[in-house]
Amino acid sequence: MGRDGKHTLVVGLTGGIGSGKTTVANDFSALGVPVIDADQLAHELVEPGQPALDEITGVFGKSAVSADGHMDRHYIRQCIYSDAQLKSQLEAILHPKIRQRIRALLSDIQHPYCIVVIPLLLETRQTDLVDRILVVDSPEKEQRQRVAARDGLSDNTIMAIMQSQADRSTRLAAADDVIVNDSDVASLSVRVQELHQHYMEIAYDN
Repeated sequence: MGRDGKHTLVVGLTGGIGSGKTTVANDFSALGVPVIDADQLAHELVEPGQPALDEITGVFGKSAVSADGHMDRHYIRQCIYSDAQLKSQLEAILHPKIRQRIRALLSDIQHPYCIVVIPLLLETRQTDLVDRILVVDSPEKEQRQRVAARDGLSDNTIMAIMQSQADRSTRLAAADDVIVNDSDVASLSVRVQELHQHYMEIAYDN
């Protein structure tokens, strides 16, 4: 529920790996817009001592946890991109918990609109959580370059991740709004400010 008892407009932000979702989300946050990040919630859910980590260890074995008690993300990533069944099991553990947490956070928001960053919004069929879908779109070559520079992953690993995600045409077909990230950060910020005005208008018209 937003201001004056009105429904808060919920904008789902999605896009392929390396498309620039984090940069866009940070730009919205800098404008004072509440941002809920599903990946951040997933990180919190697998902290040492959390029930989800015990469930993951039960599926992936003791190698899923490193010596310091934290989840071994590299090991988990290797497992799920080579075994579709393990990937499904991990999703079955995490996605319902993330969804529950998103709903709880949304119920506390007192702002005309908010951004919910869900990288796998379409793949996990969670579009019912949002009112509008904002896709950050980027040429695949640029996505691969950004991910390689950021995460140090091999091109084969990056391609495997991209192939496990919805393709560009599917995302664009589902989009209400699109930010094309093929230029510089300044251009991205201008587009975010345009959408900010647009979302404020929609929120107050409802």
